[in-house]
Amino acid sequence: MKVGELRPLTEEQLTEQLRELHEEWRDLRFQEAVGQLTATARTREIRKTIARIHTIRTERETDEATRAYLLKRDLSSTQTVTGGKR
Repeated sequence: MKVGELRPLTEEQLTEQLRELHEEWRDLRFQEAVGQLTATARTREIRKTIARIHTIRTERETDEATRAYLLKRDLSSTQTVTGGKR
């Protein structure tokens, strides 16, 4: 999947997609172990999609932490201007 297809998904949808990809990856590794793997490119595609999902999750966590920090900073600067400690 492309990043543009993954970004609009909710956290629950990303978790479900990740679970499905891990299951498929496990099945492909098993096929490889017994010598029946024919779709070798699919393994790489799955790994990359899993990495994309983890990247999107990390970006969302970082954005959320940044917003919380900026909100806290803005609230504390407002308090000092409007009658905080002297």
